[in-house]
Amino acid sequence: MGGFAFATATEIAFGRGLAETAAARVAEHGRRIVLCHGANAGRADFLADGLTGQGCEVTRLSVAREPDLPMLEDALTRTGGADAVVAIGGGAVIDAGKALAALLPATRPVMDHLEVVGQGLPLDVAPLPFIALPTTAGTGAEVTRNAVIGVPEHRRKVSLRDPRMLPRLAIVDPALTDGCPRGITLASGLDAITQVIEPYVSTRANPMTDAICADAIPRGLAALIRLMRAEDPDARDEMAWTSLAGGLALANSGLGAVHGLAGPLGGLSGAPHGAICGVLLPHVLRVNWAAVTGRAADRLDRVGEWIGAAFGQPDAGLDRAAGILADWSAECGLRPLSALGVDADMRNAAAIAAASSSSMKANPATLTADQLIDVMQAAG
Repeated sequence: MGGFAFATATEIAFGRGLAETAAARVAEHGRRIVLCHGANAGRADFLADGLTGQGCEVTRLSVAREPDLPMLEDALTRTGGADAVVAIGGGAVIDAGKALAALLPATRPVMDHLEVVGQGLPLDVAPLPFIALPTTAGTGAEVTRNAVIGVPEHRRKVSLRDPRMLPRLAIVDPALTDGCPRGITLASGLDAITQVIEPYVSTRANPMTDAICADAIPRGLAALIRLMRAEDPDARDEMAWTSLAGGLALANSGLGAVHGLAGPLGGLSGAPHGAICGVLLPHVLRVNWAAVTGRAADRLDRVGEWIGAAFGQPDAGLDRAAGILADWSAECGLRPLSALGVDADMRNAAAIAAASSSSMKANPATLTADQLIDVMQAAG
């Protein structure tokens, strides 16, 4: 067994009803609080009211779309002097809050710290305390050390990354995900499942992330299948755990070609991240499986067994299991890449751009641009 390290949020609180404790916990970090939430501001009213009741001065920031550089720069001019940042929402809201907490104390321009399109420099000042409350089960952003930021000028989504960006507190209350719309549940759920599969087959996998992913993959698949049939609080709990597990795993073992392509494709097309990941996953599994041997092949075979078992076919094999997953996802409403606005030029550009993605570095196989284009064509 080789050596490894494992880093995560300072504290994780998981369980139904824990959102009620959030205001008091946030107030421990100061009195001037920036509260980031989604387009539906009403979902954050309980937290804003609770913070006010704790004697806090609250500045609210609505994040109605995936964060980009202009949005972030505007927010930085409106939220100075904060003691802490809290975000309640999906992955986009949490990424916006995480980036804001990181950059409010910073002295350098934002671009200096962005990967790929900037200098990728570490933060020159420690971030403000950041607290995250996810309302979707997908990205696991509540326990990761990066924030994904769109840069319209470059038509790319890139990361702001620093080990100190790990949240001070993650409150994962599955009740906040109850009643999430079916389409969002599907796309975010497939993203969560991708984020426990890719670290499991990653070249940087370690015993800790193996234990997390091997538990979460079959549980997440079963839960998502149940949620596509009907609303189910127990399945919501399972998906919240799968999403959290994905964040824990990817922050320590990396991702793979699904996310290596999803970043460029999202920046080029504006399509939702989870939907891109969901439609790419079966086809990336197939191309990786065909390209590897030994331990990597064994792990992909195990993933095939888990997928097959979730659909009642444990002996399907990876190739067939990937097809079952793709067909089921489409039947549930997941659209192909072309319907998400991805054209041939975007596919070609994404295949080239993926080479510089940090996610590709841990993929179990070294894939060529032609192979990546084939994957995207297979995804519609």
